[in-house]
Amino acid sequence: MPDKLLTAQELSVVLQRRRNRAERIVFTNGCFDLLHIGHTRFLQQARTLGDCLVVGLNSDASLRSIKPGRPLVTEGQRAEVLAALACVDHVVIFDAPDPRDLIQALQPDVLVKGGDWPLDRIVGRDIVEARGGQVLTLPLVPDISTTLLVQRIQKLS
Repeated sequence: MPDKLLTAQELSVVLQRRRNRAERIVFTNGCFDLLHIGHTRFLQQARTLGDCLVVGLNSDASLRSIKPGRPLVTEGQRAEVLAALACVDHVVIFDAPDPRDLIQALQPDVLVKGGDWPLDRIVGRDIVEARGGQVLTLPLVPDISTTLLVQRIQKLS
């Protein structure tokens, strides 16, 4: 499992080898703070879109900058949980508020986000489409999100 968690530089080398074998690289990103059924279904479906699924994971600092009061789970633990999933081939942690530079470096063939993201707001869309790649959204599982789970937990307190 540790070989699934790579730096962006290490991952670029691995993905080039995969491209040389004509493998299709799928990329998604997110916080994955409290992993739930919505996440796992999304990641499993994303994996079917290619030969290799790469998950860009917001670092703790990145997550704090976009979602105050978070993370609930540290980046190391979030990365390890994601890497334990059979559908995830590689996990890479990034510090920026968005994955634009990471997408530029990795050059995926498919960029996928949840259905709550309008296509015109998906960061990196222009990069992927410029190389002839696809940008897709997948439907969300209704009534499940980390925010809703946190609200439920708070009501129990």
